[in-house]
Amino acid sequence: MRIKVCGMTQKTQVESLADLGVSFAGFIFYPKSPRYVFREMTATQIRKVNNINKVGVFVNAPMDEVLHLVDECRLQMVQLHGDETPKYCDRLADYVSVVKAFRLSDNDSVEWMTRPFDDVCDHYLFDTMGAGYGGTGKKFDWTVLQGQQINKPFFLSGGIEKGDEEKIRNFTHDSVAKNLFALDINSKFELSPGIKNLELVQEFVSHIK
Repeated sequence: MRIKVCGMTQKTQVESLADLGVSFAGFIFYPKSPRYVFREMTATQIRKVNNINKVGVFVNAPMDEVLHLVDECRLQMVQLHGDETPKYCDRLADYVSVVKAFRLSDNDSVEWMTRPFDDVCDHYLFDTMGAGYGGTGKKFDWTVLQGQQINKPFFLSGGIEKGDEEKIRNFTHDSVAKNLFALDINSKFELSPGIKNLELVQEFVSHIK
């Protein structure tokens, strides 16, 4: 099982993730986020990280800005957490791998929401509906995905924490989980916003794998 740790802000912590068995490091380029990476790291520092897949998280950012930061920071993927259109994703996907995030409530039709993006994105990410943009840290009810048809590999997010290992294993037995690509963890593995508890991350990764 692949693991992405999002909201990274500390250079030394980013550099240690690969040794913990983590596959992806997420950097938030949304200035309103408490984990906005440029408060703590420079583009040069991000660019020099070369031992892990780097994912840039954006919210309704201008296309030129995203493309510039993909080059400047040498990002392997971009994760779109705003109201980006299929046309926007299609243009961006010509340049970099695109993850489109969807915030779901209990009654949302996953198939209806994702279908317009099936031909223009590489991956999806599913998170909890909340006020504003970005992750909420609230527990995501994964049962809304069960039995649905999801046509892309997807990241599972939404308040994942220590103790969820058995629930995750149970979820993997559902037919929808055939496209489960990675788990996305963030706030439940922090000492403070952007400062990760790496011992807790290591323990979780070892239990999942």
